[in-house]
Amino acid sequence: MNAHLRAALDLSGRGVPALPLRAGKVPFRNCRVCHDNACGGRPNMKIPGPCQCPRPCHAWAAATTDPSVITGPSWSTVWKQAAAVAYHPGGIGLAVVDLDHADAVAWARRTLPATRTVPTTRGEHWIYLGAMQSANHVRDGVDIKSAMSYARWLGPGTGTMTALPDAVRTLIVKKPSPVQPVTAHVPARSGECRHRTPAYLERGITMAEQRITEATSSVHTTVYRTFLAVLSAHGRCGCLTDAHAARLFTAAQTRGESPRHCADAWSNARTTLGM
Repeated sequence: MNAHLRAALDLSGRGVPALPLRAGKVPFRNCRVCHDNACGGRPNMKIPGPCQCPRPCHAWAAATTDPSVITGPSWSTVWKQAAAVAYHPGGIGLAVVDLDHADAVAWARRTLPATRTVPTTRGEHWIYLGAMQSANHVRDGVDIKSAMSYARWLGPGTGTMTALPDAVRTLIVKKPSPVQPVTAHVPARSGECRHRTPAYLERGITMAEQRITEATSSVHTTVYRTFLAVLSAHGRCGCLTDAHAARLFTAAQTRGESPRHCADAWSNARTTLGM
């Protein structure tokens, strides 16, 4: 048994979802069954589809605590090629502030509360209790790896883990309203509304928001299907406005979707409906 496989089994035994990485600290490519995300995922993005494939495809979503998957035949050849092991911080309620160079580490020491730290090749990982939306390049040399992301496993680190501070959460808030720069491309009014009262539209938007915010799995698929349903019902009469789209985008972002993912899902739904 090689060292990477032993590390993954050790992590899984402690309830930490693990996955193998190939050279370059990147996940293994999608398996043949899931080539080009045919199973429903998003190309070049860390979004899993509905696939039940046990192979290490879909990046962070491949992380598992199931030893039968880790040691199973689908992963057996992968471990022989693996260059490192990663884990899914958001899956165990953690956030990793990835500090990529000495200046970033110095900034963290001046700005952030002390917590558990892990040395990396060029800097440090600061690990906090609490999950949040992941984001890259929140400032020079600083990434946040938590929900829908993975971090390389470099050991348990030293120090006491502390609660995720607002100083970290606010790093991803770059503008007062993250949905403002996104153009929803709501179709122009095309005639008299077939919905008899404004309450019908308001009820539909409220139900759509609720469906998104209550999603506990397959969030991206839920967002897309909800956008599709809203546009199908309200997108051609002209009553749907950018303000309504912004409400849906905001709901999606509370579940970890980025503004770009929201815009893509909205555009794909419009394309599907021929809008």
